[in-house]
Amino acid sequence: MFIDEAKIRVKAGDGGNGCMAFRREKFVPRGGPSGGDGGRGGDIIMESSERHNTLIHFRFNPEYKAKRGRHGEGSNRTGAEGHDVVLKVPVGTILYDADTGERIHDFSKSDERIVIARGGRGGRGNQHFATPTHQAPREHELGRPGEERNYRLELKLLADVGLVGYPNAGKSTLISRISAARPKIADYPFTTLEPNLGVVTIGEPPNDDSYVVADIPGLIEGASAGHGLGMQFLRHVERTRLLLHLVDVSDASGRPDPVQDFNVIMNELETWGTGLEQKPMMVVASKIDVANPDKLAKLKRFASRSKMPFMAISAVTGEGIEKLKYAVGKRVGEIRAETATPDADSYQLPATS
Repeated sequence: MFIDEAKIRVKAGDGGNGCMAFRREKFVPRGGPSGGDGGRGGDIIMESSERHNTLIHFRFNPEYKAKRGRHGEGSNRTGAEGHDVVLKVPVGTILYDADTGERIHDFSKSDERIVIARGGRGGRGNQHFATPTHQAPREHELGRPGEERNYRLELKLLADVGLVGYPNAGKSTLISRISAARPKIADYPFTTLEPNLGVVTIGEPPNDDSYVVADIPGLIEGASAGHGLGMQFLRHVERTRLLLHLVDVSDASGRPDPVQDFNVIMNELETWGTGLEQKPMMVVASKIDVANPDKLAKLKRFASRSKMPFMAISAVTGEGIEKLKYAVGKRVGEIRAETATPDADSYQLPATS
């Protein structure tokens, strides 16, 4: 099951209480105060990991609590600190404060680690309150409570190339031909119900190269209004460097104008509001083994007028697949060289007083 959104509640450990004690030992008639400090409560830590690819473990286990610190003891013994809790999230997860909507952190790399709830400080024992005029203090401090927060997690897959287009345009068949991904493929719309990732390798070792392709469920006209599967999966192509816009040029789609198909999807991308329509794009005519020649020619002329790269493929027969793989790899390499991905700013919660 692919889960890309979750809400969690976290509670860091409370600090242990300071101890009120006095030394009472033989031959030590005036031992004085000896109350130890309480231990610090455990933190809640979030860490990105490449071993996870979904947020399903948060959907069914939404509450996490760290251990509290132990109380101080006599003979000036400080209580043990509470154990931290480490929550693993997939790379590409964005952490939001559920109460304010503030974006806390974007886990764009593996092994990033931040503290999302700090444990409470331990209270001081009565040893700290002794003065020359107050030599037998009975004052001691309680431990501070740990932070308690509500968060919302949102996963955006990290890929170099995103496949967009109408349902049944051949996106899943394409990703199954160019990578090891094995999505469900069938001759009816909305076969794909969740995003799929595939790694495409081009060239021969040791000079080979690779890029990641994301296939998302198809869009239809009115997706922004909730038609079909809606647009909730478009977040997974927001981070891509290049979009492959697949257009079915066969008569099986039942739609007469491939250019209109292209414009409908572009309108839905623009409605999403994150600039997807402005990303570098290649137009790919699919199903050319059963293509309508007039549709193919019209789409090719449109791509030429729009100055967008155009490719024609058949994922069934394999025609144009190798050429497409290397053309996409070359374009991805050019974009990688042109744009360096900035590191996400790390965010640390302010220390509790």
